[in-house]
Amino acid sequence: MATPKRKAAVPQLPLQRQFAFREKGDFFDLRALFEKLNERYFGNKLRGYVIVWGPRRRQRPKTGIVFGSIREEERVIRIHPLLDRAFVPSWFLEYVIYHEMCHAVVPDQFDASGRRKVHHEKFFERERKFRWFRRAKAWEADNLARFLR
Repeated sequence: MATPKRKAAVPQLPLQRQFAFREKGDFFDLRALFEKLNERYFGNKLRGYVIVWGPRRRQRPKTGIVFGSIREEERVIRIHPLLDRAFVPSWFLEYVIYHEMCHAVVPDQFDASGRRKVHHEKFFERERKFRWFRRAKAWEADNLARFLR
């Protein structure tokens, strides 16, 4: 008697939530920082978001680094695991998280040719409301090389 073929596994969406990414790192608890920022800057209006450290890479980035990303349709914010280090100030990590949270509340704009712009003047206006904005931008410029190979 022949055995039935195995059924193909069907991934459940959102795919990001299937992986066991962590909220707590060695130095920072992303959930606690998210909740603090959500209360202070967004009136606790950002609900249902998952915030995790991204996967650890075998090699460090060579020329540039993306400190954070957001998948708005899945409500997932990922933070680069290289930020979970002792020399990173908590206010810089808060800035990175705040930046991603701004994407959730500031609508994208489109230019004349129909290209989507996620970073535009209204976005930058909202981003500058972060308490340590100038300090964080200066720290990023001064320390970027520490994250690159």
